[in-house]
Amino acid sequence: MATLFSRPQRRPPLLRQAIKIRRRGVRDLQDPRPPRAQEIEPSSHHLSPEERALLYEEALYTVLYRLGQPEPNHVGESSELLRYLQEAFRMEPEEHQQMLKRVQQLEKPVFCLKATVKQAKGILGKDVSGFSDPYCLLGIEQGMTVSGGSPGLRRRQKAVVRHTIPEEQTHRTQVVTQTLNPVWDETFILEFEDISNASFHLDMWDMDAVESVRQKLGELTDLHGLRRIFKEARKEKGQDDFLGNVVLRLQDLRCREDHWYPLEPCTDTYPDRGQCHLQFQFIHKRRATKASRSQPSYTVHLHLLQQLVSHEVTQHQAGSTSWDGSLSSQAATILFLHATQKDLSDFHRSLAQWLAYSRLYQSLEFPSSCLLFPITSIEYQWIQGRLKAEQLEELASSFSSLLAYGLSLIRRFRSVFPLSVPDSPARLQSLLRVLVQMCKMKAFGELCPDSAPLPSLVTEALRAGTVGWFHLKQQHHQPMVQGLLEMGKALLSLVQDIIGDLHQCQRMWNKIFHNVLKIDLFSMAFLELQWLVAKRVQDYIAMVGGSVTPEVGESLFQLYVSLKELYQLGPHPSERDGVLALEGFHRWFQPAIPSWLQKTYSVALARVQRAVQMDQLVPLGELTKHSTSAVDLSTCFAQISHTARQLDWPDPEEAFMITVKFVEDTCRLALVYCSLIKARAQELSAGQDQGQAANMLCVVVNDMEQLRLVIGKLPTQLAWEALEQRVGAVLEQEQLQNTLHAQLQGALAGLGHEIRTGVRTLAKQLEAGIAKHIQKLVGIRESVLPEDAILPLMKFLEVKLCYMNTNLVQENFSRTWRSASTQRAVACRPRPCTPPPFRLCRGTWSCRRPPVGSSSASTSAAASSSRQQPPPRSSGPSPLRPPTAPPSRSCVWSCSAPPTYCPWTPMPGAC
Repeated sequence: MATLFSRPQRRPPLLRQAIKIRRRGVRDLQDPRPPRAQEIEPSSHHLSPEERALLYEEALYTVLYRLGQPEPNHVGESSELLRYLQEAFRMEPEEHQQMLKRVQQLEKPVFCLKATVKQAKGILGKDVSGFSDPYCLLGIEQGMTVSGGSPGLRRRQKAVVRHTIPEEQTHRTQVVTQTLNPVWDETFILEFEDISNASFHLDMWDMDAVESVRQKLGELTDLHGLRRIFKEARKEKGQDDFLGNVVLRLQDLRCREDHWYPLEPCTDTYPDRGQCHLQFQFIHKRRATKASRSQPSYTVHLHLLQQLVSHEVTQHQAGSTSWDGSLSSQAATILFLHATQKDLSDFHRSLAQWLAYSRLYQSLEFPSSCLLFPITSIEYQWIQGRLKAEQLEELASSFSSLLAYGLSLIRRFRSVFPLSVPDSPARLQSLLRVLVQMCKMKAFGELCPDSAPLPSLVTEALRAGTVGWFHLKQQHHQPMVQGLLEMGKALLSLVQDIIGDLHQCQRMWNKIFHNVLKIDLFSMAFLELQWLVAKRVQDYIAMVGGSVTPEVGESLFQLYVSLKELYQLGPHPSERDGVLALEGFHRWFQPAIPSWLQKTYSVALARVQRAVQMDQLVPLGELTKHSTSAVDLSTCFAQISHTARQLDWPDPEEAFMITVKFVEDTCRLALVYCSLIKARAQELSAGQDQGQAANMLCVVVNDMEQLRLVIGKLPTQLAWEALEQRVGAVLEQEQLQNTLHAQLQGALAGLGHEIRTGVRTLAKQLEAGIAKHIQKLVGIRESVLPEDAILPLMKFLEVKLCYMNTNLVQENFSRTWRSASTQRAVACRPRPCTPPPFRLCRGTWSCRRPPVGSSSASTSAAASSSRQQPPPRSSGPSPLRPPTAPPSRSCVWSCSAPPTYCPWTPMPGAC
């Protein structure tokens, strides 16, 4: 067929020469390759102004001369695509109009339909054997304007190719013998001028070879074959049988088609004639752009892809969003049109996509998962011989470049993939998977044979990155003032950052590297960091020397605690390959132990003094009967125990001596507290009445009792049992008893003495009040009823005993009661007397007095009842009468002496 850009020439007859282009020869029709120097793409995706102008011309040319119906989700309007190109290339409106006008003046390309006859199925069997020897004739008819679906089109479809298309424009497939499901897989390039009035025609024929009757009868299998023999006898020798045809309007086709089409019959005798599998693609030949004439097709496509992807990423970044790897419909349409028009194979498209994305990934931020598809596609279609040496070199360079860049990201993964960004773990895992897939490719193995295994490369990158991260952190914490205290604080901050990093490695990063590459990141990072930390700590302690100030000692203690935490993160000793640099690190801090112990005692003493000074000796509540200083003291002792647990000295003998010192200081603080709290009570009770002083004394006794309970918990808090097991092989049991247990018992005994002293003081005050009321009873007039005479004493006891019962813990209340009984017995001597006029019971008198704590109403009621039934008078000299009713409950202060001697009879002048 004559075209605008080719000379028409007469070809030989169709049956003598067919213009066939097999799939293996289609690549030879592409544009000629440029010299080697122009095929190698520079590593950067940035283009010079001249290259950018040529690429823009290529993109405009692609849009202006598009063919076929748009694909689903593609843009159909060319004006929209032109606007997108103007934005993607950042062209000014005037410059865009000039370029567009210049492209419109260029020669049109040669429009071609690339048709591939794949196969057919279910065709008619025309031979005697029941099979056929099919072949196809195909071509394009130009000038057909009949609309689809009309009777005229139907008649045209029944016409054969040899009757509608000139012989020189008709193409023929090979003959496949004796089959009903032939496979050809042959490709043809069909030129046309105007897509709007062109149609594609394919006729399928059965090759009829000249055979003798004897041969045909030998192939006879059934009656249908016999009928075929008679039918062939009536037709001309060598005349082929028509099997069906396919007629399609080009303007109804998409840019790429791949379908099964039914074979249309020429007559209605056999309407079902099978199907034919055809593939179509609209391509250009002899494009007039400079880029197409000077560069390989896939290189031009690579540049265009890089430009559009760069624009897509930039647009998302401008909108504060990250690009997810999916192209916009405009970009996808332009790239699809360009690849189709340039007749790029799927392999070359994947190659261009890989080269573009792998380069852009090294300068723009987008998901590494975008690289997985081209990697998979290249691996699936890899044939080394299909690429030239320059292309192989370019592909190898892209592998090496991406591998080096990926290792650099892995080396800096702590800063490139921070956990503060939610998708960082997923991005790192995606990068590792891309590198793994790339290194597994056959192309990578053939082009990069000297590359080391990926796990070893990643391990080395992680090791180097860990060391680099340590030095960056060390520089970040470098103090402005080079003093021992400042340097110690900086070193402490560095160790704490290392511990935090190891926790992150253990919790998050180690899983990713182990799942993808079977690399134990945590163990590797720990081994590297512990060596670096050990060196810095030893250097610092050497600078400190033996003179440890309290401030430096505090910094050393925090450093010791952090090192212990770091050391405990390491593998178990049975799992280690060698000795750690931190092994025995506690010995580095031995000179600082006295400073730590003194600091602990000084801080605790200051807290005790401050707590007592702020205490108002008021119970905290109904259930909590001690004051604020007892709570503060408990917290202070708990802090001492916490410090001891933090220290947890590994050497057993030295740990025992340290524990002895902690116990000694704790017991000393307890006795100091007793002295301070008593002094505080005297200070607050100055100028107060006797009742308020007694109340404060109750609180003091309770505070001491609370302190005694706290001291009793020292063996548990300091883990004496575990310590004794550790030092059992070094110290004897007697030595343990003479140190720790003796100290504790001495402290408890001292606290018990202080508590008893306070209890005796309270008992003396109670006994003095009782004696005062008893003295009044001795001199009472006979006219006063016993019930009325004893009522003041009962009220006094009710008030005092109720308060003590409320404000003293139960044990101290019992002690006070017993002490008061003892003191009253000592203050009275036995003498002959009459039977005791009354007996004092536990909160109850034998004169039917209600128990202590009952309401005054019940007391008045009992007294009234007594007045209504007065007891009989006694003839003795005593003005008081003994009660007639027995006591209501067991008597505590009742007389136990014979009737003639009463221990509760007051001595002269004693009451």
